[in-house]
Amino acid sequence: MTDRSNGYDPVADRFAAIRSDIGVEVVRDWARTLPAGAGVVDIGCGTGWPVATTLADAGCAVAGIDASPTLLAAFRRALPGADTACEAAEDSDFFGRRFDGAVAIGLLFLLSEAAQAALIARVGRALHPGGRFLFTAPRHAVTWHDTLTGRVSRSLGEGGYRTLLADAGFHPPRIIADNGGNDCFTAVAASTERA
Repeated sequence: MTDRSNGYDPVADRFAAIRSDIGVEVVRDWARTLPAGAGVVDIGCGTGWPVATTLADAGCAVAGIDASPTLLAAFRRALPGADTACEAAEDSDFFGRRFDGAVAIGLLFLLSEAAQAALIARVGRALHPGGRFLFTAPRHAVTWHDTLTGRVSRSLGEGGYRTLLADAGFHPPRIIADNGGNDCFTAVAASTERA
């Protein structure tokens, strides 16, 4: 059977044990740009801490998607009222609805280039006009091995992500570094429906 968690279910306990709150300030600042009570989908939500819990503390209605049953069980304990789906980001229909925001922290670069492109396009369709997307990936195109799973990770680089975001109907992204030096891309969906 294929592991749809990109290798993270087998290392879920280790991942949860070493997960830090690096980047929380970026998530908190990003949440302030959303409308009150915004619906946000956390793609690759993991345990829910610290991203989804920070969003919930900011008043967002968070829904979580993760292919790791172990991590999603922890997410459900952390945010018992949240909608959840145990499915791969590559397959998710995002609950068949639209959101004010979407986050994908530490996820995109785990996917193949084609899967990253498809996911960004689907996020563009899953957001309301003016909706916001926040994701992490190195600003430079680079390939490396994930420290927990040993699997290949790949950043498409700033140019690659700018192109994919534009193709998906997003305004040009802003890139900021969090307190751990990670690059965070923030983009806004076009304010009018695309044909």
